[in-house]
Amino acid sequence: MLVIVCYDVSTDSSAGRRRLRRVAKACEAIGQRVQKSVFECRVNPMQFEALERELLQEINLQEDCLRFYRLTEPVDVHVKEYGKFTAVDFDGPLVL
Repeated sequence: MLVIVCYDVSTDSSAGRRRLRRVAKACEAIGQRVQKSVFECRVNPMQFEALERELLQEINLQEDCLRFYRLTEPVDVHVKEYGKFTAVDFDGPLVL
């Protein structure tokens, strides 16, 4: 499944800046950044639950915002891309 992860972490304090780095690092480990605080993640249900748990442990529910959007198949019908960013084709051939 394709999941869009969006977050807004308060960076008014040093603790907030540390939370922001940890949230971004967790998202980078499983997905690709498409905007500064937006990631596309192709995950199975178990990976999704693990990512959700990890991010919920990092954010402060009183100060931050975290959203998950699960896109239904077929994804190419629901996603349109414009501009210079080109997403990685997870289903295409791997070229090194």
